[in-house]
Amino acid sequence: MKKLVFASAMALAGICLASTPALRAQDSGQISLPPEQYNAYQNAITQNDPGQKCAALEGFLQTYPQTPVKSGVLEAMINCYMQTNQPDKVLSAASRLLQVDPNNMEAIFYSVYVKKTQCGQHLDASGVATDPTTCDDAAALAQKGLTATKPAATSDADWKTLITGAYPVFHSAIALDDAVSKKDFKGAIDEYTKELMLYSPDQCTKPGPCLVDTLSLAQAYAKPGCSRDEIKAVWFYARAWDFAPQAYKTQIEPPLDYWYKRYHGTLDGDDAIKQQINAIKAQAQATLFPPADFTITPAPTPEKLADIAYHSGDPTKLNLEDKEFILANGSQADADGLWALIKGQQTPVPGIVIADPATVLKVVVTTAASVKPKEYVVKLSNPVACSAVPVPPSELKVKDAQDYILANGVKADTDAMGDALTEAPAHIRRILIEPAITGVNVAVTQDAKDAHTADFIVNLKEPASCKDAPVAGTAIGLQPAQELDGTYDTYTKVPAAGATAAAAPATDVTAGGCSATGASTTSSASASAQIVLRDGFLQAEVKKGGPVHHTPAKPSAAHHAGM
Repeated sequence: MKKLVFASAMALAGICLASTPALRAQDSGQISLPPEQYNAYQNAITQNDPGQKCAALEGFLQTYPQTPVKSGVLEAMINCYMQTNQPDKVLSAASRLLQVDPNNMEAIFYSVYVKKTQCGQHLDASGVATDPTTCDDAAALAQKGLTATKPAATSDADWKTLITGAYPVFHSAIALDDAVSKKDFKGAIDEYTKELMLYSPDQCTKPGPCLVDTLSLAQAYAKPGCSRDEIKAVWFYARAWDFAPQAYKTQIEPPLDYWYKRYHGTLDGDDAIKQQINAIKAQAQATLFPPADFTITPAPTPEKLADIAYHSGDPTKLNLEDKEFILANGSQADADGLWALIKGQQTPVPGIVIADPATVLKVVVTTAASVKPKEYVVKLSNPVACSAVPVPPSELKVKDAQDYILANGVKADTDAMGDALTEAPAHIRRILIEPAITGVNVAVTQDAKDAHTADFIVNLKEPASCKDAPVAGTAIGLQPAQELDGTYDTYTKVPAAGATAAAAPATDVTAGGCSATGASTTSSASASAQIVLRDGFLQAEVKKGGPVHHTPAKPSAAHHAGM
């Protein structure tokens, strides 16, 4: 749903670029070119094959970089690069056109579209932009496009056609930047809403930008903060499911199910809940935005849900998210009872890696006088992401290795290495240095993933080399995927942020989901827990045919299912 074929998804497909100025030889016409330049231009612009035309136009500009028809040539290049599905070259031509004509609407549009697409292609596993600059650039250009005025030479009809196609893309680009780069989810909701209101009803019932951003609006309403509105999230997930191609329905169903159960609870039983969700799907087919009286019956209090989850079966068989929910929201008796059962027990910790910085150097020193190498662990004086650790020297460059350890290690640990760092290099055969991590911070629950914060901290039993460590922003799961395991050690309750407002009907589709006091009007706020595990270890991905060690625990019937 999020990825559209570049050439076929362009909202301005039916808009012709400004016609290229009519050119004549030097003795007549609107734009006068020397005969040689005129002939070169004509040769390039009249090519029938789009690929050959693009190459000829590029060659023309290289030969005549200051030609008076530069704007028209660049517009023609955008068109032929569009025809040949080369978005990077479309962006290059559009960027050059903006240097010549900063308010050129076509150049603004194509720049926004390509940059928005690139922004969406560079997200980590939790949906946060890994290239925020590109996202910000797209949004800034989109804001410029929304305030651009009609050129005098453009007719009212042509201008209306152009902005009808461009404005939805501009609002979408601003919304995407708000959601994945700025984490301004209220802003994203406002912009997605403005965008969707610009489409015709027919455009929103078939694959295309409206349907894609109906799903994006659902996701924005589900994000943490004052704008979270689980009722509207459910509505827009249902609406997106209604008209999505069959292959995408299976991707939309889990979050729809999750957010409905999260808000309504699961006490009705699976069959009744399925009927309730199907009823919402049927209602959402009729209209893009929810009617004023659309609502969902809220679940019992978090403490009541936690109590039901704890007493509905064997608590040790609950999935990790449900255990966290009980520890965070259950009564003291329930939390204490669960903790007594699981403390000291080993568990896999699937989720999104938030941080696992390099904190130590694993050092192996082989001397001329000793057959057996000596191993050391040296704390880094400046823990940083593995990718930011200075590259250690080769193990055979002994003096460089000694200097590296002294420069980057904590003094108490380097002092403890003694002769290994003071011995003459001739007496040491090699010093192997590996930056390593000693812990992994993981977001396991959906709230933690959405907030990009860790709710599980796994302290490793032994340092793990950076080359084996998962990168921040990636997902770790259960084998056969790479798996992280640890032993329950301690936990701390984290109170819910702010008071929970009473549920209210969804009456304002543009309000962003926040009440006058800044609290969500429908979100079921709950506390969280930060759980610390000891003796952690990483299990490498199991190759095909290898043994699998763990299976996920089942979700509680009284709490929400994982996504």
